[in-house]
Amino acid sequence: MITAGSTAQQHLPEAERHADRPLKSLFRATDRGAAPAERAIAFGHFRLLPARRLLLAGDEPVRLGSRALEILIALLERSGQLVSKDELMARVWPSTFVEEGNLKVQVAGLRRALGDRHGSNRFLATVYGRGYRFVAPVVFSEVLPTLASGVERSPSLPTPVARMIGRADTVREFAAQLSHQRFMTIVGPGGIGKTTVALAVARELISSSQLDVEFVDLAPLVDPHLVPGAVAAALGLEINAGHQIDDVIAALRGKQMLLVLDNCEHVIETAAALAAEVRSRAPDVQILATSREPLRAAGEHVYRLPALQCPPTSAPLAAAEALRFPAVELFVQRTAAVLGRFELGDEDAPIVADICCRLDGHPMAIEFAAARVDAFGLRGLAAHLPDRLQLLTSGRRPTLPRHYSLRTALDWSQKLLPEPERVVLRRLAVFAGGFTLEAASVVAASAEIPAADVVACVAGLVTKSLVAADVEGPAPCYRLFGTTRAYAFEKLADSGEREQVERRHAEHLQDQRTEPGWHSPPANDQLAGCLSQIDRLRHDWASSL
Repeated sequence: MITAGSTAQQHLPEAERHADRPLKSLFRATDRGAAPAERAIAFGHFRLLPARRLLLAGDEPVRLGSRALEILIALLERSGQLVSKDELMARVWPSTFVEEGNLKVQVAGLRRALGDRHGSNRFLATVYGRGYRFVAPVVFSEVLPTLASGVERSPSLPTPVARMIGRADTVREFAAQLSHQRFMTIVGPGGIGKTTVALAVARELISSSQLDVEFVDLAPLVDPHLVPGAVAAALGLEINAGHQIDDVIAALRGKQMLLVLDNCEHVIETAAALAAEVRSRAPDVQILATSREPLRAAGEHVYRLPALQCPPTSAPLAAAEALRFPAVELFVQRTAAVLGRFELGDEDAPIVADICCRLDGHPMAIEFAAARVDAFGLRGLAAHLPDRLQLLTSGRRPTLPRHYSLRTALDWSQKLLPEPERVVLRRLAVFAGGFTLEAASVVAASAEIPAADVVACVAGLVTKSLVAADVEGPAPCYRLFGTTRAYAFEKLADSGEREQVERRHAEHLQDQRTEPGWHSPPANDQLAGCLSQIDRLRHDWASSL
């Protein structure tokens, strides 16, 4: 008989009869002649078999290091109660002095394995400054007899929250290239889908080549020095505090596997150093990283993940035609998930296409927009898009706090910028369309940031996925994505220098109009786009001077 408690403190009658004994002893206590592995504890869709040191998600083994598993058992022993940091460290590292950061790394790995990450407390709750508490209801039962005692562990990857759209070809290309390139980094702005693609590549390699995969989520780390420890935790290693990278390399050397380093941008120097060492000293290990900028490590191949393709706005499309574009398909799918049912009609197809284009085909922005259809309708949503920073927040609980809204995602990116790049980014907001490096140098330069430094800052912003660059023609053209520009314009207004920068912009446009050759045909289509935008904006600024 299986009895479920309504809270984490409720147990089976057997447990109640032994209330003075810890759960650990109950796990080991069995009838005479019965195997210890018969006892199990379940929570959510997980089952823990303490005697076998095995955690299952459904019937699939979960890859979990020995120390993270010991922490889980310790918390389950006192389910619903606070377990202090000191108690956990004494249990997991007996007779060994370790820093508190090691415990944080192990707990982060445990949260990741349980899908309990970044502010979600379905299973584990942090009591800040004190310790942790297991908060989910628990169920005690017997293990199903069909479960093999020698079951092998398989890679544990985060479960996708929704079907991936518009990236199938990219995933197949990545999976094929990794075998000979060995070290690839998926680069792009926050919310573009880097983690989604990386996980899909990992699953493709698992199914096609049976390659072992280790997924390391670096997002929870606040200290770059914890990166080797996070990798070690994923591998189930015990590492020496003074030789962490060497110990990780020693464990990886000779293994044929894929190491996924997710969310590297805030710990990029340490992640890059680790990746370079793995590539150099563990030649059978393939590395797939995700970051908002390249790691710039030896042997790295960079792939900039583009936005989802949007339909052209030059001519209205019927619904069937619009749905061929991934951006529209994503919007329709997510809207249907919010409303319960949604079918795109021909009359609404141009509205949805316009929304997707105004959001630059950005997957996270499109998802946020779809989550607001229930409140505003399609036409109301389109009308409110100018206020996108206030309007577009996550319609579901985000896996990352910085993915709660477009504003928090951009806050995260801005905090990682050096101050000169932060200043230049907000000044570039005066460009409603494309701009050249010359225009940026004139408008964004100041006494503290000379024109030459502006050029370097623009290059840095391109590298960090905050400015888009079109360099195919002889005259490179740059632009800010619509959402980034709205955010940067707010920062410009808050800085108190908006009027000064806008005036410089207007004066530059006026100077451009008087230069020889302004009315001559431009050299290429890209430059034509930039100049037409400048020509159009001239009239806007002229009326405000």
